Amino acid sequence: MYVASQEVYEDDTLRFLKQMGVDHVDTLPNGGLGLEEDGYWHADALMRVREHVESFGLTLAAVHLPLTSAGIERQIWPNIMLGTPERDRDIEKVCKSIEAAAEAGIPLLLYNLAILPVVRGQRAPGRGGITYSHFDYEEMKDDPPLPYAPITAHMAWERIAYFIERVIPVAEEFGVKMGCHQHDPGMPPGVGYRGIERVLGSIEGVKRFIDLSDSPYHGLNFCQGTIAEMCTSPEQVYDAIRYFGSRKRIFWVHFRNIRGGYLKFDEVFPDEGDIDMIKALRTYKEVGYDGAIIPDHVPHSDLDTPHGHRARAFCFGYIKAAIQAVESEG
Repeated sequence: MYVASQEVYEDDTLRFLKQMGVDHVDTLPNGGLGLEEDGYWHADALMRVREHVESFGLTLAAVHLPLTSAGIERQIWPNIMLGTPERDRDIEKVCKSIEAAAEAGIPLLLYNLAILPVVRGQRAPGRGGITYSHFDYEEMKDDPPLPYAPITAHMAWERIAYFIERVIPVAEEFGVKMGCHQHDPGMPPGVGYRGIERVLGSIEGVKRFIDLSDSPYHGLNFCQGTIAEMCTSPEQVYDAIRYFGSRKRIFWVHFRNIRGGYLKFDEVFPDEGDIDMIKALRTYKEVGYDGAIIPDHVPHSDLDTPHGHRARAFCFGYIKAAIQAVESEG
């Protein structure tokens, strides 16, 4: 296992990663990849990005497809999860982007299959004046339905399965792994949020997702924080690592701690949450996971930069030390 990061595509940030002893990164520029002209990535543009990242002594270990967690209104391929007749056109562009990534030597694509964005409320206070990302379903459950609601679990699963059936064979053909993020956070089944069911917001839902394809190229951007948000006890988190890790479906790990659990939580520093992060790392090791461990959604300090360099440096150091401790156990 090794520490890695998802970062904005800026030279100063890439330099910062190298200074912190981080050698693997998930990053892309906001434009210039072919999306504006053709709606899909171009291999030569991705190659230039990879070469630029490598010029800082870093490895471009993964990139995010523009199937993001920002909400359906901000997607460039919205028809996939809206289920409109245009979804085949959008899926074709996904497949062309996978082929471009393969030509550029990028081994892993991370993506979301979500209609809602990441849902959070007002920030919560933390130690020394920092603030935490916060969620409490009771504070938000009466928010009005969205214009494209309702989307039932049945509808969501049909759209997800339609995508997986068409995309994963292409990914396997070109040798590019596909890691899907879970729905953040999970919502009550049969109720959802704003008229939208979140079928990848429970452990059983994520298991059903994995069962959609037996390809070794079909797996998870395993967000430990989001998994913890689905659970009522820490033991369920370690069990989830064992379940998906033993099946070799964990491709990338967002190593985030929370305080709380299902329907109410704060996203905290790794040393102060309810999940035993050392136990979690031991569990990844137990199932043979040897990939990236990255910090995610760091708390905010008014003493920090907008990007949160100080908070990230703390998390990098914590993760590097934790990996060293667990790996030295033999």
